Amino acid sequence: MASSIGNIGKIPELRRRLLFTLFCLAAYRIGVFVTTPGVNRTEMQAYIAKSAGSFLGMFNMFSGGALEKLSIFALGIMPYVSASIIIQLLTVVVPTLDRLNKEGEQGRKKINQYTRYGCLAIAIVQSFFIASWLETLGRGGAMGGAGSRVVLDPGWTFRLMTMLTLSTGTCFIMWLGEQITERGIGNGTSLIIFAGIVADFPDAVASLLQQKSMGDVSSFSMLLIAALAVGTIGVIVLFERAARKIPVQYAKRVVGKKMYGGQSSHLPLKINVSGVIPPIFASSILMFPAQLSTYIKHPWMAELSNALQPGDWRYNTVFILLIIFFCYFYTAVTFNPVDVADNLKKHGGFIPGIRPGKKTAEYIDRVLSRITFVGALYIAGVCILPVFMQAWFRVPFQLGGTGLLIVVGVALDTVQQIESHLISRSYEGFTGPKGPRIRGRSQGTGAAGGGGLRSRA
Repeated sequence: MASSIGNIGKIPELRRRLLFTLFCLAAYRIGVFVTTPGVNRTEMQAYIAKSAGSFLGMFNMFSGGALEKLSIFALGIMPYVSASIIIQLLTVVVPTLDRLNKEGEQGRKKINQYTRYGCLAIAIVQSFFIASWLETLGRGGAMGGAGSRVVLDPGWTFRLMTMLTLSTGTCFIMWLGEQITERGIGNGTSLIIFAGIVADFPDAVASLLQQKSMGDVSSFSMLLIAALAVGTIGVIVLFERAARKIPVQYAKRVVGKKMYGGQSSHLPLKINVSGVIPPIFASSILMFPAQLSTYIKHPWMAELSNALQPGDWRYNTVFILLIIFFCYFYTAVTFNPVDVADNLKKHGGFIPGIRPGKKTAEYIDRVLSRITFVGALYIAGVCILPVFMQAWFRVPFQLGGTGLLIVVGVALDTVQQIESHLISRSYEGFTGPKGPRIRGRSQGTGAAGGGGLRSRA
């Protein structure tokens, strides 16, 4: 392992890509500490601290702590992720986008341009609502009187400045992600989200150790947290690499005097095709009532917002159902069994015991539906387990299931990218010459799910 890691520095191109990636991530983290003009970041940090565990806490986690600092990167990379997912779903529905997607590199460049435009539009809308919401925090609302307001000089000047600042910050992060994908180690958008989540990990560990020294957390709770973290990471690694391999046999063909084919292969179907898209979509939908309650002052809206707070049994129930729904929805949108069956038939391949064509498509769809249900239960369990641990055992587990899913998945992808560079240049992988190769989420059908959090430069 140590010699394999040392080989990274022996490849000039890989070393250059890693240094460029680190430089871009460092620029992103420095920008997190640049505050938006006209706000009081100290009061905002106090407000976010009181809202830990709510939708604001989750939004702050995805932005890498930029929201509580009211940074120019407060929106994070999420507008680009949302635009990317929306365009990817529209590609299946809109014929024009579907044709562009099939035109090769030029068509994908056009789709990427549409994604950037969508990112800018979403960032402008979100920044306006954030500016309006920040102004409400200073008028005797959630923060108290005028002496504790977040916005120093409310008005349209502040709103326009905030919209310009936050939208520009989001576009810069989008550009950084594309540069990491093109000139760095790859998976630029995923690495930016990864960097934002793990940046708060040292503070979480320090806070936990402080609670332990003060007697608020027992030694048993500490062991329980460690066991939960290790066990959850192990489960994520197991399911992210798991796949159902359907055997495929290719018929023999005679071309001239040579015989081709007659080989056996397999069709890998990932258990988790959708990646981390379902919990992100589900969280976004459940955040919406809380955001509306800020602007619509009505008793029923306040009651709905209180019911859909993380930790409430109604929130957990709706969260699980939405995760299962989006697992099936995203899998159906990104993976077409009919196309797979047609491609197998064109290349002379067939599944033993299954007739080519329609019967093959039905068989693949049936298998995919069953393993998707297992994958949906896995994602729901990982996302909900930390909530139950906090509620039942009073165990502080700050990172959360969704954050762990992203961190472990991106780590697997990054290590797989580095190992591919090593092996392509006749070096050993991380596990040695006879060890197994590390697989990321991009292999098999998992490419559809993992692509939701990757830059498409």
